[in-house]
Amino acid sequence: MNPSPRWRKSSHTGNFDCVELAGFTAGVEIRDSKDPEGPRLRISRGGLATLLRQVKADEAAI
Repeated sequence: MNPSPRWRKSSHTGNFDCVELAGFTAGVEIRDSKDPEGPRLRISRGGLATLLRQVKADEAAI
């Protein structure tokens, strides 16, 4: 049996809805906190690091 993922969101969000992250052996899953049973994005840890670098540098393609 797989343990339930430990979902976390930034403490900067306060009581607002946002994305949440859960770590897995192969990477990270991302979900919308307003729809916890909805779709999830699975990305490698390296892919997440690249995405965050691009967002911080305002280079992420939308």
